[in-house]
This record gives sequence, structure tokens and C-alpha cells, in this order.
Amino acid sequence: MRNFFYAASALALGACLWTGPVLADEDDVTAWRLFVSDHAEPVVNVIDALDGDKLDTFQIKGPASLYRTDSGQTVFAVQGGAGAVSVISTGIAFHDHGDHGDIDVDEPELLDATLEGSKPAHFVERQGNVAQWFDGEDKARFFTEKAALEGKPEVREISVVAPHHGVAVPFDRHAVVTIPNPEDASKRPIGARLVDVDGKQIGEDVACPGLHGSAGSGSLYALACDTGLLLISQDGDVPEIRHLPYSDKLPKGSSSTLIGGKGLQYFVGNYGPDRIVLVDPSEQDAFRLVQLPTRRVHFAADPIRSKFVYVITEDGQLHQVDVLKGEIAHSLKLTQPYSMDGHWSDPRPRVTVAADKVFVTDPLNGKIHIVDANTFEKAGTITVEGKPFNIVAVGGTGKAHEDEGHEHSHEHDHGDNQIYKGFFEDDQVKERALTDWAGDWQSVYPYLQDGTLDPVMAHKAEHGDKSADEYKAYYETGYRTDVERIKIDGDAVTFFKNGKAIEARYAGDGYEILKYEAGNRGVRFIFKKTEGDDAAPQYIQFSDHKIAPEAADHYHLYWGDDRAALLEEVTNWPTYYPSSLDAKKIASEMIAH
Repeated sequence: MRNFFYAASALALGACLWTGPVLADEDDVTAWRLFVSDHAEPVVNVIDALDGDKLDTFQIKGPASLYRTDSGQTVFAVQGGAGAVSVISTGIAFHDHGDHGDIDVDEPELLDATLEGSKPAHFVERQGNVAQWFDGEDKARFFTEKAALEGKPEVREISVVAPHHGVAVPFDRHAVVTIPNPEDASKRPIGARLVDVDGKQIGEDVACPGLHGSAGSGSLYALACDTGLLLISQDGDVPEIRHLPYSDKLPKGSSSTLIGGKGLQYFVGNYGPDRIVLVDPSEQDAFRLVQLPTRRVHFAADPIRSKFVYVITEDGQLHQVDVLKGEIAHSLKLTQPYSMDGHWSDPRPRVTVAADKVFVTDPLNGKIHIVDANTFEKAGTITVEGKPFNIVAVGGTGKAHEDEGHEHSHEHDHGDNQIYKGFFEDDQVKERALTDWAGDWQSVYPYLQDGTLDPVMAHKAEHGDKSADEYKAYYETGYRTDVERIKIDGDAVTFFKNGKAIEARYAGDGYEILKYEAGNRGVRFIFKKTEGDDAAPQYIQFSDHKIAPEAADHYHLYWGDDRAALLEEVTNWPTYYPSSLDAKKIASEMIAH
């Protein structure tokens, strides 16, 4: 057989990575985006977390730390070395309607609302109120997310006595600000103070020696101290601050970095280099330690599976920590070791969560690793130019509706688009007859060779992680075939090479659902030869991005004599379009997909 057919093989079709489960309601739309800053370059890349496509790159003034608001409508890029804070509209907005939420999906945008100042540092947002701290200034700045989205933040300033490395927590009519060390403002703050909108102090200062690290969880906001946590809440008109001391059962130590739980109210802090402390403020015994195998690099809470926190350690392992049980549930080797020795700001991995995936940056290798949060298995990678560093995720699922006559743009629907990209439920797959591929078909390989498909490769380069030449080399292997034409009529399949025909008849032999390394899936519809020329293959397997009876508009064909081995082929997928289409039309169709 091989003297006639080029040995055909392939596994994955399409370049998409993954998405969440297909939802039953056709009005539901899911959109997730990753915002990724570079360790060395002044850029923020916006990546579609559902398929790995780069949506945009924003040029800013310096390398940035990224912070998303609770609403997810904005991401703030704090550029300490460049003295600037940039505001990015994520393009994803949710509107609460009680029994459901609507979603608007638009293009992300770098807004004209930059803040400039000396050494911008801690950023805090609560309930739409924003506080931006500047280490080199004796005042903190306050404004609303709404005003920032409109491009005209009306900033009010509150004195913090002296420049120091502190933090401000915004409330509607008040703020909590840190108190500098009176002996040496370069040292950590010594406490917290409640002030009103005019900066007037309310009540007594609250001691918090060695204050460093803060986070919100539910209705509480916490500041980490040498002695415990300060918990800030507001049940009435004026916020209240109370001290939660460390338990006597804990070894000597303290937290200097905090994250807050979503869905469940808890805090997680570092407690020495290789332990974390879980804090449940509602419990009498509020603190529990979890030992890590090596030193902690970064951690993040899961906003969807609320009981889990993810910790990346310097040995390159990602750990899923069960907050309720107070133990590591799963561990997965993910990156090369990233030693915590060296400068504190060296490029090291960062973690975020979007839908049912965990994303971990790998700055020294220019990658973002993807882990399935449900199975805790690797689910692919995204290649990012440079050194992808800080990362935040924004998104979710909502109803898609028209609003006041304006139809909103939704980039990801849950119908054919998601199935085309390889995301579907098993029960959606249905048997198909050979007549779905009836017709006269031509190979696209000659058009790749003669340059007709060069615009397709250029288009892929604009949205992907390879150059046009690299894509062409990739498809040179993928499209290669000796069979320039295939004709399918009923159960008869005729293969043409150099005008010579070989014919056989085929009957259905089921289908196989394949899970690809990238995280998506595909279906091979398989047909077995019943009679015909000896040179014709025993099996042919179709893949055309469809999973139920429907006429194909193009397809990828795999053929051979070993059914099981054919499913394992991973390098070559001969591709066919209707013979009635000219080369330019085929190129146009490819670009459209």
C-alpha cells in the first residue's frame, strides 16, 4: 500500500487549547481572558484562555504587577519602576439580574486613565472603590472603578504622614491607612488608622507591628502583622478593626503575604519560607499550618472550587491545598526548579485560575502551563514571547442578550464554534454515514507548495506563537500527501494519484473520541474496507471538526491497515476541500476559520 499512499498520520486538528463544559442553555456565553505582564518588557499580553489565542498586546511604561478588580471589568498594571499605573478594560462585564447574570464581551482596551507618581506599590479595590498607594509619597490616592472605566478618575488624596511602604484600604466614606514607623519610615509600618474622606482620624490607632501583606475575603479585609492579623469589617456606617492574635500553638513566625478565599471566608499567608498558614477567622482555633516540600514561590486561591488553594514551590511542583482539610491534596511536577535564592524580584512562576483550569507562568521558558483543576493533570501549554510573569484571569459565564437595540459582541458561543474547537460532551457525539463526506475533493497540499496559502500562514503568525515560515513548515508535514484527489459516492471511495484511480467500498466501523495533549478533543469517524482494490487501505478515518451527522465542508483523512495504530499517528493530516473551489477561495475559507 505504501507504494501508492504517503504514510498518513495525525492526532490533533486545530490549535485551540481547552474550554469549560458545554452548557445546555443556548443563551449562555462563557468568556475567560488572561492578562500577562512581562518580567523585563513594558507590555501586557491579553490571551483568550479558552483557545490560547493572543487577543492584544498593550504597550505600557514599564514591567508591571497586575491586579484585577472584583467585578473583573478592569485590570490595573502597577509599574513601580516607571512611576505609572495603567488601567485596562478587560472587555468582559457582568450585570446582575437576581435570578441570572448577563454578560457583555467586547474588545479589551488600554484606557487613557494613567496615574503617575513616585513608586506606586500596593493596589486595593473593594466594592468598586480603589486605593492606590505610592511608596515615595506622603499621600494615598482614592477613586472609583467606574470613573476609571470612563477615563476620568476623580482622585482624592489622603495624607499618610510620611512616605513609607504601606497600604490603604478603601471604603465608601472612610479608609484605613497604615502608620509609618516614627523612628525610621523605611521600616515596616507599626499600625493602622481609620480616617474619613477628608483624612480626619476616627478613633484610636490600632497597633500592628511589622505590618506587611493584605488581602480581602468576603466582607473582611486583613492586614498581616508580626503579632497576628488585623481584621477590618463594616457592618454599620463606620468600619471596625479588630486584632486576631497568632495562636500559641504556632511556632514563632509571622505572615508577610496574604491571599483571601473566594466563596469561603479564609486567608492564607506565608509562615516561614516552606510553610503556609490557613486562617479561618470564624474558628476559635483560627490558625493551621501546612508544610510544603520546598520553599513557596507563589500561591493563588481558586475562585470556583472554593476550598482549594494552589501553591507553586521552588522545585517546580504545583500543589493543590485543601483548605478545609488543611493538607496538600495533589501535587504535580510542572516546571524546572526556580530557586528562591537570589534577588526577590527575579523571574519566577505566578499562578491564576480561570474556569476549570489553573495557569502557571514559566518565565524562563516563555510558556504558560495549563493544569486541569478537576483531574489535576497537565492540559497543555501556551507559548508567550518574552518572559511571561505576573498573570491574572477574568471571566465567567452569563446570559447573552440584546440591550436597548444593541447586540453585544460575544467571542465564544457554545454551539458549533466550541465543537469546532474540540470541546463537547460525549453524549453529543453521534454515528455518521459515509454520505456526510460525499463529493469530489482536492488536496490542499499543492497550494501550500506553490505559495497560494502564504496569506493563511501570515494570518496564523499574527494570532499565534510562530512565524509565518514556521507555520508553513508545520503544515508542510501536516498536509503532505501523494493523493491529490478523492471521490466519495455512496459507499464507494476512489483515491487518485497522478491521475491513477484506486477504488474500494467501505462500511461504518464506529468512532473514537481522542483527547489531545493540548487539552481539547476530537472524533475520528472510522470506516472499514468491505471490498475493492488490494492497494486501497483497510481503514479510513475522517475528522472534520463535526461530531454528529452533517455534511462536511472540508476534512482531514487518515488511512492505513491498522485501526488502533492509526489513532496514534501524530504528524501528518492530509486535508481536502471541494474540488469545485479555486485556490483563493480555499485560502479565504482557512483564514475565516
